[in-house]
Amino acid sequence: MTPSSTLEGNPQTSGPQGEPDHPEEQHAHGPVLNPECTRELVIDVPAEEVSKAWQRVAAEYRKYAKIPGFRAGKVPESVIRRRFGADIRKEVIDRLLPERFNKGVAELGIRPVGQPQVTELTVEEGSPLHVKAVFEYIPAFSIDGYKDVKVPKPPVEITEEEFQQEMKHLRESRAVIEPVEEDRPLGDGDWAQISYKGQIAPEPAAPPAEGADAESAPAEPRPISGEDTLVEIGGEDTVEAFNNALRGAKPGQELKVEVIYPADYAEARLAGKTVAYDVTVKAIKRRTLPELNDDSAKELGHYESFADLEKSVREYLAARKRRSVEGETKDRLMAALAERYTFPIPESMVQDQIDTRLERGLRALAAQGMQAEQMRKLDFTRLRAAQRDGALAEVKANLLLDRIAGEENITVSDEDLDKELQLAALQSREPLDALKARLTKDGGIAKIREQLRREKTASTLYERLPG
Repeated sequence: MTPSSTLEGNPQTSGPQGEPDHPEEQHAHGPVLNPECTRELVIDVPAEEVSKAWQRVAAEYRKYAKIPGFRAGKVPESVIRRRFGADIRKEVIDRLLPERFNKGVAELGIRPVGQPQVTELTVEEGSPLHVKAVFEYIPAFSIDGYKDVKVPKPPVEITEEEFQQEMKHLRESRAVIEPVEEDRPLGDGDWAQISYKGQIAPEPAAPPAEGADAESAPAEPRPISGEDTLVEIGGEDTVEAFNNALRGAKPGQELKVEVIYPADYAEARLAGKTVAYDVTVKAIKRRTLPELNDDSAKELGHYESFADLEKSVREYLAARKRRSVEGETKDRLMAALAERYTFPIPESMVQDQIDTRLERGLRALAAQGMQAEQMRKLDFTRLRAAQRDGALAEVKANLLLDRIAGEENITVSDEDLDKELQLAALQSREPLDALKARLTKDGGIAKIREQLRREKTASTLYERLPG
């Protein structure tokens, strides 16, 4: 938080005539603060200093103002004050408050966060300037015993079963599905190429509420259909009713299949529903798995041999498992630390984290093709509420990591920072110098360094876990 961007020019600070219309009402309607980590700061500036500041600012405006009918520097002061009164007032506040605010906070010995809320403001030429502001701060809290917090650290070595499963997936990904030429019925292991149409059975209508419009009854569910769909007979992902109906069928046959889906079925619109299908069998196909040998290895990724492929798969699996185990273990460790230590969390930090999570989610939706018009229709009140618990946990974890980093004297080198910036430049396709300039201007460099420090701290705690 920087006073120059909060106290001065804050829309909460002044009414039309420079005074808060109802300071206590403004405070009540401002962002909610956590009273457990909120402080109040009162700043009073003598009338003499206010008048001097007012005169200096007015003189500067008179020197540079361009007003039709007057030569530069010759505009009467009365005209300047009438034309630029609001701007002069704001400039006076900007010049008088930041240094005093910083000094007042330093004397309190606390670190403010978020935007201060001005509850009282009196400023006019010839009178003392009076400001009362409330703001949140990061509270002091103990981390005694943090080295004793432990969680299980699973092994990261891959098992032979994991390796063989990955090789199986690799082989299946290269499978070829080909037509079966012989005249025979479908059996387990075959793939049926079908077209289908399904109708969800209507549920019993509930009696209309008193005064409800009869025409507002729910619409009929949309029919379900598919063309040239492949269904594996006896496959673990195939609904059993389809297995039973398709076994023994031949191309050209038309079948009727009724499926009662379980309440926990993965596809929400079918969960707990009964669907009547009309199915046409169009062809029988068989899946052929390739042999894994030196030749297929060369086709898969230009490997020199099958042994080279196996080595690459093992290395890939080991790296993936190491990242997964480390990430999950760090999450459990931070949850254990958060459970051990209880302290108040500034609400402004929670709201900032909710903003970050929502922004991340909206970027993901945009990447998936959602248009801006669709995004505007989202229920952001509900979305913010849904993100709150996760944001609160993240803020608490960050505060703990910051304290532990200080205890451990963990720092981030300029070299580590440069590597992260180079990666960000590649990902954003932005020239490195332009990226640095932009992030320096908006404070992004400090945030990146802060996040790297937290990640380094979490890694230090992870490496100390036994196992």
